[in-house]
Amino acid sequence: MDGWWFGKGVPKRMMGFYSPKVAMDIYDPNTIEERRQVAGACEKSLSYGVRTYVDEMDDAVNKAYAGWPTRLYLIDTDGVVVYAAGVGPYDFHPKKLKEAIATYLVKTKS
Repeated sequence: MDGWWFGKGVPKRMMGFYSPKVAMDIYDPNTIEERRQVAGACEKSLSYGVRTYVDEMDDAVNKAYAGWPTRLYLIDTDGVVVYAAGVGPYDFHPKKLKEAIATYLVKTKS
């Protein structure tokens, strides 16, 4: 099986320890359209308030920034990493990224 498996059949009380809530069975998309659908469903389900962008099927961005399994980055217009979150899904905190964006925008306006 290719994709993410988070313990189908694992008692819900065990899954309750993890935040954010994660999908149970997501298979790796074979097309960019499938990848966008999965990302859209994730964005809607998690309601994290950060726009989601999808890497191309060659995973060039993922390879360049080591975003596996899940990370949030803020990269400035010069290509410098301004903010890098911890490894997800358990250290996935979009609110911290949102704060980093706000701080960055204030600094760039001065």
